Amino acid sequence: MATKIRLQRGGRKGYAFYRIVIADVRAPRDGRFTEKIGTYNPNTNPATVDLNFERALYWVETGAQPTDTVRTILKREGVYLMKHLRGGVKKGAFDEAAAQTKFAAWKADKEKGLEQIRENDAKNKKEAYAKNLDAEKKTNEAIAKKVAEKKAAIAAEKAAAEAAVETTEETPAEA
Repeated sequence: MATKIRLQRGGRKGYAFYRIVIADVRAPRDGRFTEKIGTYNPNTNPATVDLNFERALYWVETGAQPTDTVRTILKREGVYLMKHLRGGVKKGAFDEAAAQTKFAAWKADKEKGLEQIRENDAKNKKEAYAKNLDAEKKTNEAIAKKVAEKKAAIAAEKAAAEAAVETTEETPAEA
């Protein structure tokens, strides 16, 4: 039986959520599958992947062919790197402990990179918020200045009108 590792769509319209499944190539996309090995949520930033690493590695080593998207996910999670390292162990290039050390170092570097991305996103969001707040403050100050000028003009007009009324009241009384 030819097997594929592929995505099975779930979620609502406009908000896709996928299961990573092992399925026969003849089965429909959302149809029957052999095993569920994880989930993939592209709606978060960065995309969230929950993967049963051991089962994914088993199926890749068994010969199941992943789709392009699933291959990218598996590479990002390190399944193909572990397959490569296990091949080196089988050939005698290094032992299992060295393979685990290399994989742990890669995983730590990967986590550090993801953490850096999260920090940069948070920093950019904070800077954008501060920039928008400053722009809003400047706009509010300009509006307040215009309102103050209008109020001052109205007060001056009113004072001039009162002064004119007083002068007109005094003038006929004196005459």
